[in-house]
Amino acid sequence: MQKDVRKFGISDKRGRTKTSEDPYVPEAGLREPAICESCNALYRNRRWQMDAEGAAAESANPQVQRVTCPACQKIAERYAEGVVTLRGRYLWEHEEEIRNILRNEENRAMAKNPLQRIMRMEREGDELIIETTEEKLAEHLGRALHSAHQGELSVTWSKEHSLCRVNWERLQ
Repeated sequence: MQKDVRKFGISDKRGRTKTSEDPYVPEAGLREPAICESCNALYRNRRWQMDAEGAAAESANPQVQRVTCPACQKIAERYAEGVVTLRGRYLWEHEEEIRNILRNEENRAMAKNPLQRIMRMEREGDELIIETTEEKLAEHLGRALHSAHQGELSVTWSKEHSLCRVNWERLQ
């Protein structure tokens, strides 16, 4: 059978097109149930969930698989799929508020998909650098900050859609 090349990749025998090239997500999935040893995320119904009660209940199951989720692997290996760079005097005058916006947006994103996390948020010179485990989260953080505080925003994607770079700046 000849594979069909589409916009984002190669389709499988059922015609589904692979849209993610994430090397940390196994194509075949995992045996269920599975619990991440680092963050206690639960893998069930072919997706990761932050379900403390479900994870506690599954922990007693002798069949549960102990693994490291893709987000924790990326954090451990510093494999960022998104990089957000913030700069400008306005940033440092409103630093606490901006950091709170970013953390709140991360929490909202994690409620939907626990693999979307901020890996690090650190000041480097006159810039605040945020690295994310998922490229869409980086774009979302930049757009949320721009919506709340205006400024200049640019979002660029690598050709393979495996890295998103977001730059935000506001001088005053």
